[in-house]
Amino acid sequence: MASNLILTGGIFHPFETAAPALAELLSEVGIDSVVRWDVDEALAEMADGAAYDLVTVYALRWRMLDHEKYEPYRAEWAMSLSSAARTALSAHVRSGGGLLGLHTATICFDDWPEWPELLGGRWVWGRSHHPPVGPVQVRLDTRGHPLTRGLDDFSLQDEVYHHLDMVPDAVALATADNPEGEGPQTVIWAHTVDSGRVVYDALGHDAAALRAPVHSRILQRAAAWATGRSDKQVEAI
Repeated sequence: MASNLILTGGIFHPFETAAPALAELLSEVGIDSVVRWDVDEALAEMADGAAYDLVTVYALRWRMLDHEKYEPYRAEWAMSLSSAARTALSAHVRSGGGLLGLHTATICFDDWPEWPELLGGRWVWGRSHHPPVGPVQVRLDTRGHPLTRGLDDFSLQDEVYHHLDMVPDAVALATADNPEGEGPQTVIWAHTVDSGRVVYDALGHDAAALRAPVHSRILQRAAAWATGRSDKQVEAI
């Protein structure tokens, strides 16, 4: 089985149930996951030799300096990645390891300039936002990428992130809209960094959103593609 490190934890999201749900989904396609809440420690261990085929960032960990409402949570959840952790994650991707970012991953590691380059985009404070959890319609671009080829559009209950930045080479694979939104927003993209494959999926507020029909298959395909499986193998999922 391929190995996967799921980095999780943070405020305002039920990561304690969602991260294990993700691990269970990926186990169905031959990916064995370890869930870690100490993000910096887990990445620093990679610098000391711990190796994974895939690193999944499904967390909300940043410096939390952007609004006074975060002040009560800073002591427990605010973080800045250590130099060792940054080096390990960058080396993992650039040497051919897979990276899967989910939902709040674009908010993470806000003082690390390389992170948006690796992930393929970022949350922009003062511009990016999301309406409350509600009904979401997702439309797929099924023309050119194995993550979405042959799949149908779908709906789920989730948040739609608005106005994220994307790097120029990221390939948009899905847009989403909800009644309280501002029109379709790109919510899934893929790109490569050197020899590493990267997928970001802005959906996935909770376990139910991860398990939603079609979305669960996209997540499984994303992990399989990021770990180097062929297009044919990915599309068979």
